[in-house]
Amino acid sequence: MAQRSVQWPPYVRVAPWLLIVGGLVWNSLDTTNYWGDPMLAAAAVLAGALLTLRDTVAVGVATVAGILVLSSQDGSLGTRAGYLELANTVFAALLGVGVNRVVARHGRRLARVRSVAEAAQRAVLPEPPGRVGELEVAACYRAAQDEALIGGDAYALQATPYGVRVLIADVRGKGLQAVGAVSILLGAFREDSHRAPDLAALADELERSLTWESARMSEEVQLEGFITALLVEFPPGEGAARTLDCGHPGPYLLGGDPPVRRWDATDPGLPLGMGALGVGRPEPETRPFPPGCTLLLVTDGVTEARNAAGEFYDPVLGLAPLGPFAGSREALDALVADVTRWTGGPRDDDMAVLAVTRRGAG
Repeated sequence: MAQRSVQWPPYVRVAPWLLIVGGLVWNSLDTTNYWGDPMLAAAAVLAGALLTLRDTVAVGVATVAGILVLSSQDGSLGTRAGYLELANTVFAALLGVGVNRVVARHGRRLARVRSVAEAAQRAVLPEPPGRVGELEVAACYRAAQDEALIGGDAYALQATPYGVRVLIADVRGKGLQAVGAVSILLGAFREDSHRAPDLAALADELERSLTWESARMSEEVQLEGFITALLVEFPPGEGAARTLDCGHPGPYLLGGDPPVRRWDATDPGLPLGMGALGVGRPEPETRPFPPGCTLLLVTDGVTEARNAAGEFYDPVLGLAPLGPFAGSREALDALVADVTRWTGGPRDDDMAVLAVTRRGAG
């Protein structure tokens, strides 16, 4: 029963029993009107909606037993009024069991839907390999809502003749339209990253794939649909990283002095899908990426995460006191935990993070 996997606070399990005690005590104080009956009915329905079938039956049995004891004490047992009171109590208990069965049925349906969504998520956004040559990789995806497993953030990593190439992107919009754009983008990246001689050419190929696909969509989607993306290339044997920013937040370099710094692009380009504006694409930038350093690629679910005061999260300020980090997984886990601490609850946007650490050869 899928809904039973929910971890309710302890008071939820106790609440129906408190209602039973309160209802029976109230009935005992006024044996003529039995004003506590609504509390008994509420206990049965609450147990059916939130607890297991066994607990729901136990609550129902306890309610019926309590009414039988009270009816015997006030002399109404065996009378017409006593039978009606007992029938009402039994009906409330059965209603609780019925509610429990309905909730369980919907829980099983939700579990099936979630299993399909998880399979789709793994197919669209598979986990990257943990090690590619001298690069150690870790990735995570956190949806803004706990029940939503698929969104518009994406990442991918591909070993090519030109070195390891990495993509992180954020599709404008939500829902199936965003998922479809993610699927197209990742498919084009996996295919074109092997052929494009540099990151600018790769971005142009991704642009063409998205433009061709958007031609079949509505005019509104064509005008509003775009994807911010960051392309990174790790050329073999160079100890460097090349980046091409397409309207996306810059990556963060962990290690060195200062311990955390953001690699902002000198000339940020337009997001993918806006090539019709005729603005030229900037040249990729090359920076040193020595062994032991970690490059964090994030979406705006990180940089635009807000705390209770409405302040944006800054990975530079948040991660600097937590380092140094042993590798990509430690850095990624620290970032996710710090963002969660900063927001103190649900986020407004999906969050994708890809961490790459340069190790020694082999």
